[in-house]
Amino acid sequence: MRPKLPENEKRTEIIRLLLTKEEKQRLDSLVRTGKFGCRSDYIRYAMFRRSAMKVVHFDPETKERLNNLDYELNRIGVNLNQLSKKMNSFSTYNVGDNDRHLLKQAFQMMMQCLAFLQKHLR
Repeated sequence: MRPKLPENEKRTEIIRLLLTKEEKQRLDSLVRTGKFGCRSDYIRYAMFRRSAMKVVHFDPETKERLNNLDYELNRIGVNLNQLSKKMNSFSTYNVGDNDRHLLKQAFQMMMQCLAFLQKHLR
């Protein structure tokens, strides 16, 4: 048995929603895959989660800088994947000066990205 809710938390308002058969099936699928108790729980989650999202607008220069940072972070990820593959593939692989330099560059770029994002998203 559920515990009693305080009066201000009781849900008493009804909203009627019409869906096509396919939309209802999709909603039910989203409810199941999201591990929600019922359709109402999922709809409330989807509605209020979206309203809590923060919309950020950037000037063209900042957008360009973000695109460049995204490109650089992708390159760093590719390089780190290559290095980790080498390290995991060969049990005798030793990290050399070139690898250390790569890791240092990756760390510096990630710190620049973090600083840039903190500056523009606060």
